[in-house]
Amino acid sequence: MNTARTLGLLLGFCFGAHVAAAAEPPDFTGIWDIYREPGAPPQRFGGPPEKLPLKPDAQKKVDEYRALIAPSGDTPGGWCLGTGMPGSMLGSGGYPMEIVQHKDLLVVVYEAHTEVRHIYLANRAKETDLFPDRNGYSFGRWDGDKLVVETTHLKEAVDQGRYPHSDQAKIVEVYHLAASEDGTKVLTAEMTLTDPVFYTEPVKAVKKWQLKPGIRLLPYECNEPAWEDHLDQLREQQKPAAHASEQKPAAGKKDGG
Repeated sequence: MNTARTLGLLLGFCFGAHVAAAAEPPDFTGIWDIYREPGAPPQRFGGPPEKLPLKPDAQKKVDEYRALIAPSGDTPGGWCLGTGMPGSMLGSGGYPMEIVQHKDLLVVVYEAHTEVRHIYLANRAKETDLFPDRNGYSFGRWDGDKLVVETTHLKEAVDQGRYPHSDQAKIVEVYHLAASEDGTKVLTAEMTLTDPVFYTEPVKAVKKWQLKPGIRLLPYECNEPAWEDHLDQLREQQKPAAHASEQKPAAGKKDGG
């Protein structure tokens, strides 16, 4: 084999290896917490909702819901109900999240309520197998180094704190990984929500997360206090029966028997 041909093969091999390496998607695996730009104030939760381009009928539904819960201050989370999309992706009350990345699937676990979301990258489900859910059905694809995720089959959710929506809503997220000036890995999610039933135009939001190596998600057993209260109630109910049993005379022979 002559030198020119050998060199050509080597260059081709190196070029092919470089293209293959460049085609590898970024790895989002890890635990992510809310990212705050240097010098920015801490994020506030529970502030007044932003003005949204809601249609009149949708605004009426949202107003009726908020009037219903206003006296008690109830929230879905207070009744151990997960946030659902898009609230879970946009912060989930300030709790961290964990991403476990596989070739055909990303599993996202939000610490709040141990809420689990699956983002499928292959083997799209049949339409007949899908049903409305608070987190919907998410299917993603890689566009270079960006992950584009489309979520459909959502339940109507007027209880979403920031972006209430109908069951016809579609959410598109674009995730990309970068690094801050100090080298911190930052995961940015750009969201666009379209909903022909609730909104007159798409609504957009941006969420940034920072990688937090060396930590783990903590258990979030929302129902545990209710279970403990239930056990206490059962103990109280059994006390009268136990007391009556103690007062009953023991069985024995009759006098003169």
